[in-house]
Amino acid sequence: MSRTPREAAEAAIAADRAHDDPAIWIARPPDAAILERAAALEAEGPRGRPLWGRVFAVKDNIDVAGMPTTAACPGFAYTPAASAPAVAALEAAGALLLGKTNLDQFATGLVGTRSPYGVARNVFDAALVPGGSSSGSGPVVAAGIADFALGTDTAGSGRVPAAFGNIVGLKPTPGSISARGMVPACRSLDTISVFAGSVDLALAAARAMAGFDAADPFARRLPWPCPAGAERTYLDRAAPPPGLRIATADIAALCDPAYAGVHAAVASRLGAERVDLSIFFALARELYAGPWVAERSAALAGAMAASPDILHPVTRRILEDGLSRRSVDAFRAFDLLAETRRAAEALFARYDAILLPTAPFCPSLAEDRADPLGPNLRLGTFTNFANLCAMAAIAVPGGFTPQGLPVGMMVLGPAFSEGRLAGIADAVHRAATDRIGATATALPQAAAAAPLGAQEAALFCIGAHMSGLPLNGALTARGGRFLRVAATQPVYRLHALGGRPGMYRTGGSDGAAIAGEVWAMPLATLGALLAEIPPPLGLGSVLLQDGSCLGFLAEPVGLAEAPDITACGGWREWLAARRSATA
Repeated sequence: MSRTPREAAEAAIAADRAHDDPAIWIARPPDAAILERAAALEAEGPRGRPLWGRVFAVKDNIDVAGMPTTAACPGFAYTPAASAPAVAALEAAGALLLGKTNLDQFATGLVGTRSPYGVARNVFDAALVPGGSSSGSGPVVAAGIADFALGTDTAGSGRVPAAFGNIVGLKPTPGSISARGMVPACRSLDTISVFAGSVDLALAAARAMAGFDAADPFARRLPWPCPAGAERTYLDRAAPPPGLRIATADIAALCDPAYAGVHAAVASRLGAERVDLSIFFALARELYAGPWVAERSAALAGAMAASPDILHPVTRRILEDGLSRRSVDAFRAFDLLAETRRAAEALFARYDAILLPTAPFCPSLAEDRADPLGPNLRLGTFTNFANLCAMAAIAVPGGFTPQGLPVGMMVLGPAFSEGRLAGIADAVHRAATDRIGATATALPQAAAAAPLGAQEAALFCIGAHMSGLPLNGALTARGGRFLRVAATQPVYRLHALGGRPGMYRTGGSDGAAIAGEVWAMPLATLGALLAEIPPPLGLGSVLLQDGSCLGFLAEPVGLAEAPDITACGGWREWLAARRSATA
């Protein structure tokens, strides 16, 4: 970043003044206080802090020490003595707080209009809703005021405003960032989210906040063993692998035509395959029809009982509706949830990610006034199921309607797949636009894939563990991330052992270069991977054209009866030749 903290603060204040939308904010310190803190940061110097001088805003259902937390309900407000761990982590990383942003009251809504503090302006068309519930956090980035902003996401609140503002919305894996200091909507589903101009900045902010918090009862541990200091490697950016598999669905009937058209173009460009996602859409409909409405009511039962008049009329209507939910309906919904989670496991065993529109349309303010519930329900068509299924998601710009309105696309993956999704999402973003939000600011250059970490080993894969092939999930489920394509030195031979190849080093001059992929694997997971490899296969040192690393090898004695496929140059090439021969 080329700007100093003071220059960044001055630019943010000037952009805020030029945009002139007080409904973005619920609380903002005086300019002098912001500039004073910026000067202090500048005097300290970067000190290795990754977000030094980056200006950020915080949705006003997340605590900032000494500033009231209102959740867009003045009668609920309190002033915390300590910041939420997520906010404290960002400031420790050098970020500069600009203020607290507006929201749909108690984060209940996707339209962004349910606040007594006004309605933030949609930066592309003032007649349209800004999206919610993070209705100030999206526009504050889209208007070029803040570099990034914190939102929260239960049903899509960290993604829908990003779609309407032509920016990035990163919805982390639920439980990966501490939820302490956040006013709950549905505690079992909520997550703090990040709005940013680029995927890389959103990842950087998430990396600063992420980590298991034992004091948060809904915190989630990594599903693979991880030594101290390597807990956040899943947020390291991976390169999109050559065998990338993207699933999508026929969504034309669920979207406005222009949105469906943008989705079709992006899906075609990525080679996405249509699959049946109907069970996910069915679960999405349960979020506001099933027991999770009651969970919202439970979270705010005290306020409802003591002072129901402090609630926004639409919010009160929704929360009161939750009090009438029946246990039998809850268990029916929980059954569907279990079935959908199992369907997600099966889907991600075959595909790297799901591609969907972020929202099916953008309603107008007039439509929202005429029907305060209907448009809001429709906005969650593609977002509602993500947290229920513990998915990670990145919403990015996907294109524009003929009227010049942004259309968002969303890339979803299993829990803790943010780094693997980043390259895919960033490619979609850059194909759609080279500008941030509604500004003339150019997208920064894309970051390269993160280099091999101290707690990772490079693993050269030559067969079914490569991207797009049946055993690749054994790598990704253990935190593996693709680094690059590679080839061995010309000293190996390759044989076909049924569904896997066997490679060995020759003792003479009859070897060849074998193509494969280099993956970064957490050191702590290699033992479990080795235990799954049947003889005569194993792991050993492999000589590559650009060095050496751990890789899959075979004992030559076990290959005597296996066909020699060295001439194909690699396993993927042999599979293609076999398909061609049988076509």
